[in-house]
Amino acid sequence: QVRLVESGRGWVQSGGSLRLSCAVSGISFSDADMDWYRQAPGKERELVARISSVGSSYYADSVKGRFTISRDNAKNTMYLQMNSLKPEDTAVYYCHAGLGSLNRQDFWGRGTQVTISS
Repeated sequence: QVRLVESGRGWVQSGGSLRLSCAVSGISFSDADMDWYRQAPGKERELVARISSVGSSYYADSVKGRFTISRDNAKNTMYLQMNSLKPEDTAVYYCHAGLGSLNRQDFWGRGTQVTISS
């Protein structure tokens, strides 16, 4: 059974920091491209950051310089360090794993709420 479990939900004031974690089981974590997505109320889910199986990273412009994605293959866990948080970062944050290329498999966590107050 594949499980992606996010943790680190929280409420912080603008300018604060939070770290999200995504613990993965049931797949070969080291072979997976991992992502953080978020969905704010009334908006579509958007890609926040990505870290590939070989460690290359991508960030949405809105979080570049403030968020850092990382992974620990020994712990089957991905992280998102979020600094200088803004009210517009308020959303449900989802962990996503993608495996393979020709027959892509996608797996999602249930999400964790992050609320930033002004």
